[in-house]
Amino acid sequence: MDELTALKDRVCREVDAMQDDLVSLSRQIYTNPETAFEERKAVVWLAAYLRDRGFASEPGIAGLETAFRAQSRGSRERPHVALLAEYDALPGLGHACGHNLICMASVGAAAALRRAVQTLPGTLTVLGTPAEEGGGGKVLMVDRGVFEGIDAAMMFHPSRNNLWTRGALAAQSLTIRFRGRAAHAAAMPEKGVNALNALLITFHGIDSLRQHVTSDVRIHGIVSHGGDAANVVPAFAEGEFLVRAGTRQALTDVLAKVKRCAEAGALTTGASVELEEGSVYAERYNNPVLVEMFAENMRRLGIEGEQPPSQGGIGSSDIGNVSMVVPTIHPYLKIVDGDVSGHTPEFREASGSLQGFTAMLAAAKGLAMTVLDVMYRPGAVDEMWSAWRSSVKGGEG
Repeated sequence: MDELTALKDRVCREVDAMQDDLVSLSRQIYTNPETAFEERKAVVWLAAYLRDRGFASEPGIAGLETAFRAQSRGSRERPHVALLAEYDALPGLGHACGHNLICMASVGAAAALRRAVQTLPGTLTVLGTPAEEGGGGKVLMVDRGVFEGIDAAMMFHPSRNNLWTRGALAAQSLTIRFRGRAAHAAAMPEKGVNALNALLITFHGIDSLRQHVTSDVRIHGIVSHGGDAANVVPAFAEGEFLVRAGTRQALTDVLAKVKRCAEAGALTTGASVELEEGSVYAERYNNPVLVEMFAENMRRLGIEGEQPPSQGGIGSSDIGNVSMVVPTIHPYLKIVDGDVSGHTPEFREASGSLQGFTAMLAAAKGLAMTVLDVMYRPGAVDEMWSAWRSSVKGGEG
């Protein structure tokens, strides 16, 4: 048995030894859901867990209160591997995307590596990345230089399938606000300018637009404010939208069309319109060298991956922005049976189930073994970066 194989066996045993603690903390985060940029309890718990296991912890990195860096330096500075932890919940739904499992898979992998190997031949970092569900924590962290000097970024995501590689759509949020003029809706409706009508016209324009966009495009929205009383002409209306497309370039074109729908609503009613654009989530590039390492390690655990769908069935994530600057993987492990999607009550239940915790522990082992591959396999880092330059830089060209 060679050294790398022995280390992989050892790190898997360490995950098994810690499983009660990992499940307990995951369940604690699950029962205390916190939404984007409000994850104060989760950050304290996760950072303390890693600090107690020998990691140097730094809170509030990148100017984000609920982001953190926990680091263990080895005999050399590079290779430098980052395990990413997400822990935000969905408004109204709690952990219906399984971020309580995501964070503990990365934290568990890091803690097991620290216990299994006295001195790694590189730097191991856990990055706490807040606000994946709409806030774009990783977008801000990339823009503020957090990923500079890192050779690989990894995390897992719970799903209804085992998928070692899958793309993601570029996405951007858009808040549209209309301001009109209030009036008595019965006595003097002609004096009013109906902001809600302007918003409804925007929705109708978007529905018409769907006939003339490519199949990868997704546009969805809600009315976040539609008025205060039925007998008052609404003077203010607001809608929140999410626009998605296959690439950032295509997203720019679609977003321009959506904005014109809003302008049409304003022009038709006489209301004024304000547009607030959110962070851009990039499409995702999965590094093929890292993907194959992870796949091989999951086979060691007796878990096989499936072929990703040829079209559809994908969302968006701010890890796409990470993949633009660092070799990255974002594999999926099954936690639920049947045709259940994320962001539903059923998926929330699975995120706190035995099946969910079992997948989390398997992911921790797979991630930890892949870290060992990056650090111990000769030429692995050069191969990863070569593939990254070919795919990302080639795709941008």
